[in-house]
Amino acid sequence: MENNKFQLTQAGIDRYKEELERLKSVDRPRNLEALKDARAQGDLSENADYDAAREEQARIEARIKELENVLKNVELIKENRGNIVSIGKKVSLQLNDKPALDYTLVGSLEANPFELKISNESPIGKAIIGLKENDEKEVKTEANRVVKVKVLKVY
Repeated sequence: MENNKFQLTQAGIDRYKEELERLKSVDRPRNLEALKDARAQGDLSENADYDAAREEQARIEARIKELENVLKNVELIKENRGNIVSIGKKVSLQLNDKPALDYTLVGSLEANPFELKISNESPIGKAIIGLKENDEKEVKTEANRVVKVKVLKVY
């Protein structure tokens, strides 16, 4: 996703910055120490500790590069104070006839269904952008199901 803009809320940006700082100041130095210790054990060709430390180093460096790219190309989701659904808004949605739940509409990088954060790129996310309280819309999901979505409240 090089050169793309990544839409994040301020909280999302802060989380990414904290993770990047932790990777650089804690995880990377700890991994370099583990590599040094594993090298001191001698023969590297059959050294499981060395192999594990190298794999961890690759994971850390890849994640640092990914986070730096996101933060370099981030687009802050500005808070919209109106009662129209937009990215960054919390909305109370009723899906079909199920009890209403409060969801937050976020960029795709912050989406997390366990935290009730839905992506603006998901079928429901796309469908509710621009709706107001009491608006209803039928949405075809990725599983080819039709879901009736009703916006009960926009916070």
